[in-house]
Parts: sequence; C-alpha cells; structure tokens
Amino acid sequence: MAVICVFCASSERIPSHYVDLAADVGAELARRGHTLVTGGGSVSCMGAVAGAARAGGARTIGVIPQALRDWEVADEDAHELVVTADMRTRKGEMDGRADAFLTLPGGIGTLEELMEIWVSRVLRMHDKPLVVLDPDGIFAPLREQVELLVRRGFARPSVWDAVTWTDDVTTAFDALERVTKVPVPDAAEVLEAEP
Repeated sequence: MAVICVFCASSERIPSHYVDLAADVGAELARRGHTLVTGGGSVSCMGAVAGAARAGGARTIGVIPQALRDWEVADEDAHELVVTADMRTRKGEMDGRADAFLTLPGGIGTLEELMEIWVSRVLRMHDKPLVVLDPDGIFAPLREQVELLVRRGFARPSVWDAVTWTDDVTTAFDALERVTKVPVPDAAEVLEAEP
C-alpha cells in the first residue's frame, strides 16, 4: 500500500470526460489499497478522484491553503484535511506525504506541480515514481517543448528517465507500483545536473 499524490484539475469548465477519468483513478486507487493525497479541493477532477477513492474504501488526505478553504471549495469529507498558509507550503506538505505522484490533465497549477516534481526527481532530490496519465494528448505540447530543450542542450536526455507517460488508468497504476529507485548522486553530479 502506498500514498499516492494525484495532481489534477479543479476547473469546473472542463469537459466531463476528464472528471470521469479522475473518478476512475480514484476507484482504481481504492481497489489497489492505496491512500490518496490531493490538493484538498471538492470540485471538478479533484473532488471526483477523492470522492471515488472514499467510495471504494480508501483513506483520503486533502491539503489546501486557507484562502481556498475560505472560498468554500475544500474537501471537508477528507479523512484528514490539512490547511496551510499558502500554496508553497501546500505543495511541500503534499510532496512530503506522498510515496508516488500521478498527474492527470489539468491547468497551469497542475502543470506547475508536475514540473516541480519532475525537476526535483531529475536532480535526484527524491526517488518517488512520477507518472503522467494523458489519454488524449493534452500534455503533447509540453513533451515537444522538453524534446526541443534536449535537442538544444538545455536539458539532458536523461530527463525522460524521471517520468513515465501513460494513456490508461491500469497502465498508470502498474507504473506507479513498480520499484523505480534513482541512485543518490555524489555532490559533483548534483552540481553538474541541469533540469
């Protein structure tokens, strides 16, 4: 059993199939016996993944800044709701509680969360699995951008070793559950590493 942090959308303007995908993720997480960490929202994909996980018997932990809780979007049904002072503290709390990370389609907040975890894994600051579930290519332009960065020398080809791209729920969870350890580097390797 692992604690899996899911990054996903909280926008209520997105097509419903993304919300359905999040619910499928929550149900599969529960079926496999994992615990869920989210950004603590009760709407859109964030609410769907947490609600489905709880319906399947999983423990859920939400981490939300006070400002968002004040907007009445908090997942008050979470088994544990952690309220933070700001977004930076929120991300640190989510990261620290997780054994692995799963990113679903989302907006700029999701993109920021994905990039921060990806960069820190490339720099070997953690060895937790990072999986992206992208069934219809919403992150395809990001992948093209990273390919360009690699071609131009701004990033090493090994950046791809830090993330697994999937397009269905089962494959995503199979990847999360694999042991994917990154060796701890010596100081010289860290200083040479580029995100």
